[in-house]
Amino acid sequence: MRFTSRRWSLARQLLLLQVAGVAVLVAVGALLAYFDAARAVEARARDKVVAIASTLADSPTVLSAVRLPAPSTELQPFAEQVRRDTGVDFITIMDPGGIRYTHPNPELIGQRFLGTIDVARQGRIYTETYTGTLGPSMRAVVPVFDGERRVVALVSVGIKVDAISAALAQRIWTLAAVAGAALAVGIAGSYLVSSRLRRQTRGLAPAELSSVFAYYEATLHAVREGLVLVGADERVVLCNDAARELLGLDTDPTGAPVTGLGLPPSLVEALREQEPRRDEIHLTDVRVLVVSTAPVRSRARANDHGTVVTLRDHTDLQLLTGELTTARGLAESLRSQAHEAANRLHTVVSLVEMGRTQEAIEFATAELEIAQRLTDRVVGAVSEPVLAALLLGKTAEASERGAELVLTEDTAIEDTDTGIEPRDLITVLGNLIDNAIDAAIETAGERPGRPRVTVTAKIEGPELLLRVADTGRGVPDEVRRRVFERGWTTKPDGHGLGLALVGQVVRRNGGSVDVTTGEGAVFTVRLPVRQEVPR
Repeated sequence: MRFTSRRWSLARQLLLLQVAGVAVLVAVGALLAYFDAARAVEARARDKVVAIASTLADSPTVLSAVRLPAPSTELQPFAEQVRRDTGVDFITIMDPGGIRYTHPNPELIGQRFLGTIDVARQGRIYTETYTGTLGPSMRAVVPVFDGERRVVALVSVGIKVDAISAALAQRIWTLAAVAGAALAVGIAGSYLVSSRLRRQTRGLAPAELSSVFAYYEATLHAVREGLVLVGADERVVLCNDAARELLGLDTDPTGAPVTGLGLPPSLVEALREQEPRRDEIHLTDVRVLVVSTAPVRSRARANDHGTVVTLRDHTDLQLLTGELTTARGLAESLRSQAHEAANRLHTVVSLVEMGRTQEAIEFATAELEIAQRLTDRVVGAVSEPVLAALLLGKTAEASERGAELVLTEDTAIEDTDTGIEPRDLITVLGNLIDNAIDAAIETAGERPGRPRVTVTAKIEGPELLLRVADTGRGVPDEVRRRVFERGWTTKPDGHGLGLALVGQVVRRNGGSVDVTTGEGAVFTVRLPVRQEVPR
């Protein structure tokens, strides 16, 4: 059966690679150990023959026997006894010329020693591996000195190479057992690692993993929705490009705690929360976000859990909703005015039918002058058409609800580009005026006179000043810092979004907003003018 790297999983390839690596390491280690053992056995044999030969050379028995007319008579039994006791293969005692006095084979006594004796004749110990009458052997040749340090005989002790090899073979079996155990342990460890990797990679081949990663990267960067994965330790595990843009993050936050990203507290709490949330509205400095969260658990790590957070940009939709609300308000105002105009027209017609023409003309002219003065006042003070339309609509709405909307005498915005988006002006003034009308009407029975909302809009230095004051109860000092938070509201059916949007627009444009108390609540917004305004 033919296998390719595309069919073999990453875990299997890693297993084979690890097994091959372990096998190579064990083989190299065993080979090095073998050479070390061979060297140790050889050194041990060399030390042994040198020690025995040196001991014999210093023996008084050998020194006295070599002076006899027939040294072999005493030396041969002595040498054989020592050979059997020490376990060496031969002990040869010879004269300085190399003629043997002793030998394991008595027939070779009297013949010349086979080996190098020149070094020993000069008074030094010499060792070598040499092939003699008993075959290859490791031997030592040691000189025998008399009282005047003259070499009077030589002693050679040897161990056959076969005996050395047999000793080495015993070590090889031990070495092989150790190498086999190491190989088995290495293979078992590799198998465990491979099994864990197979579970974590789900048995995918490298090519498949590469494809999955490529698709993951392409999807992660191409999707328009923001995606953030927060780990159990409340640190960011993953954050795609869309999420970075929506959250206003300049760098990749992977690995950073969610509390250190500089996000609003409500959004931080949503990211940390492990309970699911669905389509919650949260505000950053420049965006309105729809946030959904869901807990997630990894199959590979059952105890590990985190939170998947999806982010959608609701800013444009929210602004369009605000504009639509304004348009609806204007439509309602026009409908109300049309209804009121119809009533007045019926009154004029009835006066004409009654023959009271002059009174009909005066009534119609008076109503027309009031409406025209209001329109002229707003249009004359505010040249921005969108803002003027908003003020006219809110004036009509306030009048219909029994309140009065008043523009201060110093209200004036010339027909010039302030660099501020009209929709931002609508968001700020529209929400502030709506809240002011509600607050003023709520206390209508508690104060004398008609509920009133006072609006100021003017260029003051390098800033556009927007001020909305009402005759309501005002804002208590202890809650002034919270009025621009998402969710804060005093209305039973409110969502706490209007003032939060005002705060967002102010932050986005680099302005400021203050809440003070006058006759009621006073909201003052200052937005920097981005272009030079002629005076």
